[in-house]
Amino acid sequence: MSKNAFITGGSRGIGAGIVRVLSAAGYDIAFTYHTEQGEAESLQKKVEALGRRCFFYQAALQEPDVPLEVTARAVKDLGGIDLLVCNAGLTRYNDLLNLDPALIDFVFSLNFRSYILCAKAAANDMVARGAPGNIIFITSTRGIRAYPEDALYGGFKAALNRAAESMALDLAKHKIRVNCVAPGATAVRGGFSPEELSAGTFAPKIPLGRRGSPDEVGYLVRFIASDEAAYMTGNTIKLDGGLILPGMPER
Repeated sequence: MSKNAFITGGSRGIGAGIVRVLSAAGYDIAFTYHTEQGEAESLQKKVEALGRRCFFYQAALQEPDVPLEVTARAVKDLGGIDLLVCNAGLTRYNDLLNLDPALIDFVFSLNFRSYILCAKAAANDMVARGAPGNIIFITSTRGIRAYPEDALYGGFKAALNRAAESMALDLAKHKIRVNCVAPGATAVRGGFSPEELSAGTFAPKIPLGRRGSPDEVGYLVRFIASDEAAYMTGNTIKLDGGLILPGMPER
């Protein structure tokens, strides 16, 4: 029996990797995109070529009503959500001394508020159907390790890691598991060959000598949502090639 997955920010980068892996594993898919409809259409064709249903929606998830509305649309089109993956977001660096208050509102609305509201809508669907399910937030190792000019993006990613712990407690009685995946340096463009992942000046500084690929994030998401991980909830799992391990050599 197939399952249904809804992925926010699924048309490119890490989100597209998650869509590819889940559809190959037998999930029917719905995903959002923000601006590039052509990328969304191309990905839909790839999913449908695997014999899976695929729906996509343009969504500005930072807008107040959009997270609940688009999740409700995915519930209707798919016939229910078994797996929600909140991935949509934008990286923003900030200079505290010159911080524009509007930037706080934007990063909060897109990178935190939308995740909570999508989770609310998906969890209510799972509970109404009496169906066990999974909610997975794509956060970041920047929510674990502090960097300069990162109080907003890294701070809200850290907040998601913590929020997921409470949500896991709230939803455990409904057999709904909540976890976070925290990628480190991940390539989001290109063919993702070993040579491409290890190229550049930064990749050799990572203990494993390369960046991660979007599909590798998808593989971890697939495992967390599987029966093999049925005893896992309330966790944040790093996927960073050892990047933020204490004592990383500065090369």
